[in-house]
Amino acid sequence: MKNMIVFKELDANGLDYLALLGWLLVFIVAGLGSSWYMEHNGHIVTGMTNQIVWGMPHVFAVFMIIAASGALNIASISSVFQRKMYKPLARISAILAIALLAGGLMVLVLDLGRPDRLIVAMTKYNFKSIFAWNIYLYSGFFVVVLVYLWMMMERRMNRYARAAGIFAFVWRLALTTGTGSIFGFLVARQAYDPAIMAPMFITMSFSFGLAIFILLLLFTYKATNRPLGDRILFMLKNLLGVFAAAVLYFIVVRHLSNLYATHRHGVEAFILLNGGVYTALFWIGAVLMGCVLPIALLFHPATGKSCSAIMLSCWLVILGGLAQIYVIIIGGQAYPLDIFPGYQVSSSFFDGVVHPYAPSLPEILLGLSGMATAVFIVAIAMRYLPILPMSLSDAAVDPSHDKSK
Repeated sequence: MKNMIVFKELDANGLDYLALLGWLLVFIVAGLGSSWYMEHNGHIVTGMTNQIVWGMPHVFAVFMIIAASGALNIASISSVFQRKMYKPLARISAILAIALLAGGLMVLVLDLGRPDRLIVAMTKYNFKSIFAWNIYLYSGFFVVVLVYLWMMMERRMNRYARAAGIFAFVWRLALTTGTGSIFGFLVARQAYDPAIMAPMFITMSFSFGLAIFILLLLFTYKATNRPLGDRILFMLKNLLGVFAAAVLYFIVVRHLSNLYATHRHGVEAFILLNGGVYTALFWIGAVLMGCVLPIALLFHPATGKSCSAIMLSCWLVILGGLAQIYVIIIGGQAYPLDIFPGYQVSSSFFDGVVHPYAPSLPEILLGLSGMATAVFIVAIAMRYLPILPMSLSDAAVDPSHDKSK
């Protein structure tokens, strides 16, 4: 007998749902207020300086932008690679991708200080700049994924869903490549400019996006009492473990290749050995929390089958990912550019010294408001669109489940 997946909007008129929206709005309003405060008083009220020009909001923004690409991975697996068990998750995967990108771009635009200056970037193009290319990649991502979602949800258009899925898959790889290339092409900082940044960002997007997706799935199905079977959950957690291992691999390769180049020894020593908070965030946050512990928890025979351990692993991947982005963005700016190799440089512009940075409360609130915006969009979409399957039990997602008994 053929299994039919039924999609249905959330029946969410209760106080819990309204309370969730209320709390999310509190964070969103706090973020908007923080943006106004920073714009009104200038970036002097933040931890940013002329040396650290990308602060905490950029950490949140870049994390959400690359996580948006990774969140679409589930839909891509169902359409591009024809894995039918992932198909019930494709709609929510697309919605989450759109929501995360919207949240990330909101933080990015509000952190500019003069959001109106975005008009200049959108009307005067410099195609030698990766930032100009990213404007097209980010705005195009919304259009591509919305069309892809329409193909999946409109029965008459279902036959085009795979073609749209393949196009969306290629587009999101380009989007993450563009984001990683910001740091891969930038030569104005000693820690940037390695070509491996683009593939490393693609791998990180798989891991971050899937971790957020699994958390969303666990929370939603528990809150709505909808069945969520072990088969699809264990499949997703195994995938997350593989992606976390791939991220660890790229981290190792990146730093080993940097150590091969003599002119990068200084910045590598700063990140790996004597960079203070950046060294701690790298080893404890990015490596231990973001990769090693999740891999151990997800693949251990005992914890790998525990819902709590899977949830903990997802949180570790997210927190480790934020630490990894913090080290790349802030740590990369904190270490001074080696303008004249072999010489000691000093000036009234703080050349040659490690630049201090401490994130301010408005910066953190602005970043959190971006995440709250993403969750708010997903919550509204679930309430009014049939994107969530009524059941993800083993029998519902796997036609061979009954036969295997």
